[in-house]
Amino acid sequence: MSSAPTVGVLALQGGVAEHLAMLQSLGARAVRVRSVSDLLGDDGAPAVGALVLPGGESSTMDRLCRTFGLFEPLQRVIRAGLPTLGTCAGLIMLSTRIADPAPGQQSLGVLDVTVDRNAFGSQVDSAEVSLPWAGTAGHAETDDDTAMAPSGVVRAAFIRAPSVTEVGDGVQVLARYRDTVVAVRQANVLGISFHPELMGETTVHEELLSMVRTGANA
Repeated sequence: MSSAPTVGVLALQGGVAEHLAMLQSLGARAVRVRSVSDLLGDDGAPAVGALVLPGGESSTMDRLCRTFGLFEPLQRVIRAGLPTLGTCAGLIMLSTRIADPAPGQQSLGVLDVTVDRNAFGSQVDSAEVSLPWAGTAGHAETDDDTAMAPSGVVRAAFIRAPSVTEVGDGVQVLARYRDTVVAVRQANVLGISFHPELMGETTVHEELLSMVRTGANA
């Protein structure tokens, strides 16, 4: 790419380093977002071209976002169209509804899905698998308008991962595991149950960078 996009990785808690390394390997400028000044410029516009919310512990991430004053600014820039990827706990943070929230837990409400926070909660349910993946650019939709035709395969690590139990209008299903929805996109927001960054799997991050190049709502 002629001009490397700047991608911010929320760096309050969770698996930050792997996302930074993955983005850098794809030619992006990857930076840590720990404060409002990391997220927004002096004019109030986003200081990054895209955003990643990593895995970790979703209720802790929520609490820290509110403690450091990031909750509302994150909500605002994502709703305004900033391309955003959430993996595992990041998916929970993006969701509109959490089926089993921790006491007092909030979510950003920018992705119209319901998530089961502990769907793959046991060690038995944790797994490394290959999944059919439906990329969003140039692939025909199936008869089900919430699902798209598979365009490839992604390698995925599930580690006490959430699942998507309900999708709203306009949410596209990109991957399933054991008939359970584990990857979705709605306009500028990608939500993924698993950890592609732990597998050296670049497809999901390439999808995010493509959203930056082509316009997230395209």
